[in-house]
Amino acid sequence: MEWAAAISENNDTSKAVFECARVVSEDKSGPPDIAFIFPSPHHRESYEDLPELLYKALGQKHLIGCSGGGVIGAGREIERKAALSLVAGWLPGVSIRPFYVTQETMPNPDASPRAWREWVGVTESKPDFLILSDPFSLDPEEFVQGLDYAFPQSVKIGGLASGGSEPEANAVFIDRRSYKRGAVGAAFSGDIAIDPIVTQGCRPIGLPMQVTECDKNIIVELDGKRTLKVLEELLRGLEDDDKKLARNSLFIGLLGDPMKKPASGGGDYLIRNLIGIDPEKGVLAIGAIVRPGQTVQFHLRDRKASAADIDNRLSRYAGASKTASAALLFTCLGRGQGLYRKPNHDSDVFKAKLGPLPMGGIFCNGEIGPVDGTTFLHGYTSCFGIFRPAKPA
Repeated sequence: MEWAAAISENNDTSKAVFECARVVSEDKSGPPDIAFIFPSPHHRESYEDLPELLYKALGQKHLIGCSGGGVIGAGREIERKAALSLVAGWLPGVSIRPFYVTQETMPNPDASPRAWREWVGVTESKPDFLILSDPFSLDPEEFVQGLDYAFPQSVKIGGLASGGSEPEANAVFIDRRSYKRGAVGAAFSGDIAIDPIVTQGCRPIGLPMQVTECDKNIIVELDGKRTLKVLEELLRGLEDDDKKLARNSLFIGLLGDPMKKPASGGGDYLIRNLIGIDPEKGVLAIGAIVRPGQTVQFHLRDRKASAADIDNRLSRYAGASKTASAALLFTCLGRGQGLYRKPNHDSDVFKAKLGPLPMGGIFCNGEIGPVDGTTFLHGYTSCFGIFRPAKPA
């Protein structure tokens, strides 16, 4: 298994493609089995030609990619400027099955696992998936729920294309085609594994509580008390800085397994937005369906919490002595310099923990990755997909 990555800031698409292709193919024999390409919107006029340009320059067997409002590659995170990132892999003993799907052909939510497997054209029992979707033309949450149903033991990692603020302004790429709608993906099986790392960047406040009464996404009671009363008591007890932060950066974390105790850092929680409060009824609406008995805890998100989360998770992964070979990073458009006040933060932490591995990716309209074994669409996160051989060296 060999990988290489490159990035170009040339705003001429053809030149950017050939620059990156030249770098990744240096000292390699033959074309790569897979290439991932991520152009910024400065290359929009050439989206349709991009797959063919890369094929002429690199001759890759398969291509998967999408547009990104910011582009990540070769240790750099380029925001609000022209950039094109390329990652290429030479993968003996690996089967790659690319697929393109649309909302119109998506199986019914009640369809069988077989229907979902046939939809993506994947018959292997436990492949790992990369998923890249247009945010306007396909429901990504329905998509990943269906894949979880059909492939419950498989990793799914990816993100939503960005750079365009209206339908058909983004692009997804597969092999030698470009599309303005739908989603692309690839199923990897054989001597390859994708290890997911999802960093939600929040810290818990208060104590874990049980949902004692709820209705769909509305939490009526926590630990037998009206939710609004619980929240008011919690906020009164915060330090002044946290009170200010809670005005705009207060979230709720949901624990998927009611029998499982949360980790001390809150990392097992699925972080979701607060949507609204009904002061008369004292209830809280959130961005997820809840159930009685579920454990929840309020969280705050800030720069320090985000930095600590990614540092801790990558440190734990590095300490596990796995043979990481390359990575893709899908991070939120709301992170980057806007959050950390400096460039390349997440890429720098990755390099410090795991070394200068080939890596590429984008700043997304939404990130796809698992929490506690279930795949979700996230916001404000960084989702890493780390490639390694499945078999021990």
